[in-house]
Amino acid sequence: MEIQPLHLKNELVALTPLLAEHFNELYLVAADPLIWEQHPNPHRYKKEVFENYFKGAILSKGAFLIKNTVTGNAIGSSRFYDYVPERSEIKIGYTFFSRDCWGKPFNKEVKILMLNYILQYVENVIFHVGAENIRSQKAMEKLGAVKISEEQVAYFGEATRLNFVYLITKV
Repeated sequence: MEIQPLHLKNELVALTPLLAEHFNELYLVAADPLIWEQHPNPHRYKKEVFENYFKGAILSKGAFLIKNTVTGNAIGSSRFYDYVPERSEIKIGYTFFSRDCWGKPFNKEVKILMLNYILQYVENVIFHVGAENIRSQKAMEKLGAVKISEEQVAYFGEATRLNFVYLITKV
């Protein structure tokens, strides 16, 4: 199964595979400390910390650069990761958006595109959401995800942190 399609797009957002040459464009978005204040690692706005995040994104072979289709500007990133074929399961996460996208349908539209694509191939999609990330927890619930547990999660190259585990199952 190819976990990263070449392109996902609707009227609001365009997702393209994240490439090394996207670093500067994406870091311009990520350099805002307020974006990360509720995320599991609130220091990702620092260039050296974001470099680790970006490296993990590239190595996942499932990460996307997200652009606003109207403006053409980079607005964030998300990824597929940890595909487990024997459980027909994959994770979606490491998502962030520029603050001008908050409170608007960008996150929902990205997740719908990703879910519609990946649920053709798997039965279960898992989301890890930081225990302190109230904004993302509410977004998961609005999307119809069900909280199924809490667990310590080791993010790529980072410390282990408490996360809430949400599930969306193919119907």
